[in-house]
Amino acid sequence: MSELTMPISYYLDVSLSDDKQKAFLQFMNCDHSFRVTREQLNELLKSYHIVFGIDEEKLEAICRDPKPFYNSKAVIANGQAPLEGKDGYISLLFDLDNKSKKPVELDDGSVDFKEVTSINNVRKGQLIAQRIPATSGMDGRAVTGEILFAKDGKEARFKLGKNVVTDPEQTAMYAAIDGMVSKTDRDKINVFPIFEVNGDVDYNIGNIDFVGSVVIRGSVLTGFRVRASGDIRITGSVDGADLEADGSIEINAGILGHNKGVIRAGKRVKSSFIQDATVEAGEEVIVSQSIMHSHIRAGKRVVCKGTKGLIVGGMIQAGELVSCRTIGNSMSTVTAIEVGVLPELRNELQQLRIQLKSLNENLDKTEKALSLLDQLAAIGQLSPDKLSMRVKLNHTKKQSIEDLTSTKERVLEIEKSLEDSENAKVEAISNVYSGTKIVIGRYTKFIKDTAPRVKFQLMDGDITLLPIV
Repeated sequence: MSELTMPISYYLDVSLSDDKQKAFLQFMNCDHSFRVTREQLNELLKSYHIVFGIDEEKLEAICRDPKPFYNSKAVIANGQAPLEGKDGYISLLFDLDNKSKKPVELDDGSVDFKEVTSINNVRKGQLIAQRIPATSGMDGRAVTGEILFAKDGKEARFKLGKNVVTDPEQTAMYAAIDGMVSKTDRDKINVFPIFEVNGDVDYNIGNIDFVGSVVIRGSVLTGFRVRASGDIRITGSVDGADLEADGSIEINAGILGHNKGVIRAGKRVKSSFIQDATVEAGEEVIVSQSIMHSHIRAGKRVVCKGTKGLIVGGMIQAGELVSCRTIGNSMSTVTAIEVGVLPELRNELQQLRIQLKSLNENLDKTEKALSLLDQLAAIGQLSPDKLSMRVKLNHTKKQSIEDLTSTKERVLEIEKSLEDSENAKVEAISNVYSGTKIVIGRYTKFIKDTAPRVKFQLMDGDITLLPIV
């Protein structure tokens, strides 16, 4: 050890940072001849209890030449800071905080201003959110060797609302029903089976596509679309809009179709009136006032029995029954009523008959062309290209005959179902006017004179008019 006239602490001072993460060495009362050995520095550090993170290279440099360190505090030891654990959090699979309503940009760059409402649809059992666990902290050490304890992250907890469940480990949240994911007070996560609109479906709300039921406390304006896997309930009117529900549709103020809108329900459509619209229901259409110039299709019944109970113009198709107060009007407006077979089968039959006509025409053309080619072959004037054409036409003829056969079989199948229409009927509790066409199964009856309180049904292979008593 070099000879020092004073204690080492007279020449050197050691200080610590407040968090004990650093140790500093500062020179005092030193001239150009001052030297210090490593053993002296070790004794000095030991006296200050500095035992961790010592910068050995820095100490060696000080021993070799201390002069560059005279005018500053040299860091001679570094501790290890504690690493705090990260808090756990809930990872939502849906954006429930996006309050802005922006129209959807289409692939071609244009914007659909009717697509502004984004509904977070979920099915029963679908994953809604996951709990990401907190991480543990990592302890640190001070330069004095003390343990600097780190805090673990805080665990997150699901905030359960209505119709949601978690797994036993509380790591995942699932929908308990079909519906819409939504946040309520205190950030509770819910799944609601009903989507409510407090007003009209317009450019502010946009088109709706929901896996539950939809309640609209207003009207649906022209050109908009509402789709629901459940029911649709509308307190106002439907004005040239498209509605589709797997369940039932109820419209308090009526339907003005403007020959644009289509209303489709898996079960029932109920409305005060229907005008210039297409309405399709898997089971029944119930109208309290009137059905005017519309195309109505119902798997079972169409009923219009209110105070007015009027059906005039258009076509009404039902599998079992059409019942109303009045059919047609005094102006003999053409009104078609068809019962006794599912509307889709009757419409399919119409398409098949058009198809049969087309197939027969094409087959006739093919056979005429083949006849000419056969004549050329008989006199030995069939060129290679015409020979190829003859082969293709023979294949076409074979395919056409197969298509004709299958189409005829389907036509016969549907016509047979038309025969089974004894229980189908049409009722006019007040009057049926001339200009009305009644179709039951495969039979048709044109009404030439106004008749009061009558019903129509099949008897002895014909449509019979019977009084309602």
